[in-house]
Amino acid sequence: MMQVSSKCGVVRAASFLICALVTLQASTNAFQPQLSNTANFCRPSTVVNRNDCTTTGRSVVGHNRLNGGASVSTKTSTKLHSQSKSIDTDAILKYGTAAVVQMSIFSTAFYLLDQIVGVSPLTQLPAPAVGFLFYFFSLKSRIFNPLNNKRPKRDKLEEGSDGFRDRVMPSWTPPGVVFPIMWVLIIGPARAYSASLIFQANGHHLFDPALLSFVFHLTIGDIWNTINNTEKRYGAAVIGILCVVASAAFAATQYYQVDPLAGKILGATLLWLTTASALIADTWRLNPNPDGDRDPLYPVKGEAETSFLWFASSEE
Repeated sequence: MMQVSSKCGVVRAASFLICALVTLQASTNAFQPQLSNTANFCRPSTVVNRNDCTTTGRSVVGHNRLNGGASVSTKTSTKLHSQSKSIDTDAILKYGTAAVVQMSIFSTAFYLLDQIVGVSPLTQLPAPAVGFLFYFFSLKSRIFNPLNNKRPKRDKLEEGSDGFRDRVMPSWTPPGVVFPIMWVLIIGPARAYSASLIFQANGHHLFDPALLSFVFHLTIGDIWNTINNTEKRYGAAVIGILCVVASAAFAATQYYQVDPLAGKILGATLLWLTTASALIADTWRLNPNPDGDRDPLYPVKGEAETSFLWFASSEE
């Protein structure tokens, strides 16, 4: 019965992604005429201040000013985006490798911890300890991912709703302080509590399909963080955030089969993730290339360099 439900969860997640892509493509075609005749746009090839950008209708005209207002040439950026937009298979291979590594680390650690506790006087981990453990994973799971996935620094956040300095953000972007509040005080505790409920309901095992489905969700989120915040692949980030939402929905479905309350709690975090998806898609719309085209919805060769942070010193 669980296998049938799991397959249904996968089918629903896949259907969600397909519908989202069709809707996104339709909206892209609708906005394209307004952007095709724009000469210069704000683009994070240099650090751009939102105050240097003027909005005209749906198009954004940028001055790309740096170092006291000196204009920065966009010839190099234009040349890059005029090249063939072939898919970056090397980046995709590294994303997949990173996912396998991170899932393997978590799976091995959970299995060994179950075995150690099973032969120790403890007999089982306390539920509060498990909750704290998953709270930590919810906020710091990226340390188990080999990719360069450093989060944006707080000094990169503008006051009010201006978002990141290195890109043009939608006008409805929440103030920077909202993000740490959501993750630290709402999303993190919700994930921790729901995971502790699953741990108690499954016979006190960490190496459990439902908990591993949540770890898979964290893994997808860490890879997306690299794509969006480190590599600044705005098009691929749209698909990435949809995968994050789908993986969260799948994990919530797995939780619900074990403990309905845990599934509902984890499912509630989809409200925030769905809002983030709309924000990422709108950011992609507002940041076209210098030639007026937007990034393809996949990693493009020459767009960025995907690297493993763990081996950065040896590569240099």
